[in-house]
Order: sequence, then structure tokens, then C-alpha cells
Amino acid sequence: MNRRGSRTTIPGNFILITLTIICIVLLFINYATGFTGGPLVTISNYIFVPMQRGIDFIGGSIASTNEDAKTKAELLEENAALRDQVDELTNRLTNTQLQQTELDELLTLYDLDSTYKEYKTTGAHVIARGTSNWFSTFTIDKGTSEGIKKDMNVIAGSGLVGIVTQAGRHYSTVRTVIDDTNNVSAMVLDTDDNCIISGSLKMMTESGMIEISSLEDEDDVVKTGDAIVTSNISDKYLPGILVGYVGELDNDANGLTKSGTMTPVVDFKHLKDVLVILETKEISD
Repeated sequence: MNRRGSRTTIPGNFILITLTIICIVLLFINYATGFTGGPLVTISNYIFVPMQRGIDFIGGSIASTNEDAKTKAELLEENAALRDQVDELTNRLTNTQLQQTELDELLTLYDLDSTYKEYKTTGAHVIARGTSNWFSTFTIDKGTSEGIKKDMNVIAGSGLVGIVTQAGRHYSTVRTVIDDTNNVSAMVLDTDDNCIISGSLKMMTESGMIEISSLEDEDDVVKTGDAIVTSNISDKYLPGILVGYVGELDNDANGLTKSGTMTPVVDFKHLKDVLVILETKEISD
């Protein structure tokens, strides 16, 4: 049986080493004999020039890579520094906004205190509220140690918030005029016509208003937008404190009184600070 002759392959490394040795020998001969040009130059051009180009390319790539790595590191460091500066400026801006908000709230309380300067007041922070989304009941950070008593009136914004229902040593609970259980004897400021304000969380949620009833408007002069204040006949609320403004009115079935709606002057969703009037209706009488 005939066998095909097996082909012998020469390793690439052997060829490279052989060529390198030949080149070295040729260079040595060239140096020793001083012979230039001719085949030696041609061979060196074919072998060493491509090798030199390859070495130059690899060296350039390494240098470029190192430079790119350095540039990337510098950019990352600069970016981190800029982020730190942005964070610092954002914190400063936030603190400034908070300080401005607190200042605005204090100025509002100051103006309110000036409006009711006949009453002695003390400021308090709201520290908790009831289960409703509205501030129908809430807790403040002052109590009997600061002179707070049950039935003291509480004001904020532009007028009446509610009344203290419980006073602890260093806290008090307040029930607001929008609470379902609250009723306030009030009157229309311009006409002195009496009415009853009844809290309604459902109505506040739906329309931002609460109910007024038993309005004695015999001359039919009360109109939308008229101011409603606490009445002097109220048994717990001090007189003349703004509560809200008349909305819509309808005649009652008896033909003698009217009922309708009223828009409170206080923002009962965002209470933070209040003023407590340090006297009760019984004392003022």
C-alpha cells in the first residue's frame, strides 16, 4: 500500500530566528568590511524597515493609550470635583429657600399679631396632626408650662384656625374650624348679621369650603365675598377674628334665614406655625 509523503512544516518562530541571525551576520559583515549598498541594503530594507515601523507603531499606540488613560483620569477627577461643587451649591440653595420660607411665615405671623394686637399671643410650631389629610386636628409644641389653656383661640395665616381642646405640660391639641365636630358663632363683618359656621371635611375636600347656616339677612344685603368674623355672642371664640368669606347663599325653607358656603382664610393643608391667644372668652368677659 502506497503512503502519501507527509509534509514537513517549518515553525514560524524558527524562520524568524533564522532571518534575525542572517540579518545580524549581514550587518556584522557590512560593519567589518565597510561595504555599503547592494544586496545588504536591499535585504535590510525588506526586513528591518517593516520591523522598525511595527515597533514605532506599537510604541506610539502605547504612548497614546497612556495619554488617553491620563486624560480620562483627569476628566473623572474634574467631574467628581464639579459634582461636589454642585452638591454644595444645591445644599446652600435649599437652605436659603428654607430660611426664606421660615422668614415669610414669621413675617405673616408678625402681621397677624399686629392685626390682633389687642390680644396677647405666643407662637407655636405644629408637631403632629390627626389622621385626616387636612389639619382638622393637630398638636403644637407648647402647653401649660408656656401658659396654654383649654379653650384658648388659635390663629394663623389671616385669621382663625380653631381652639385648644387639651393642654398638656409641653404640648396642646387644637381642633380647627373645618373639623366635623366644630361649630362657630359668627357674623358678617359689614352687616353684623349672625350665622353659624359648621366644619365639614367632606366639603373641604370637594370644594375647599365649609358650611354657613342660620344667616339672618333680613335686608338681603349680604353678598359673595363678604368677610365673616367670630361673633361677640360666641361662648368660646373671642370676637372679631376673621374666619372666611361668603360663597354662595340660598334661602332656607322658613323664609327667614339663609344657608350656604364659606371659604376659610387659613390654609388647612400646610399649617406649620400658629399663634395662640393667651386668654379665653370667659376671662375676657
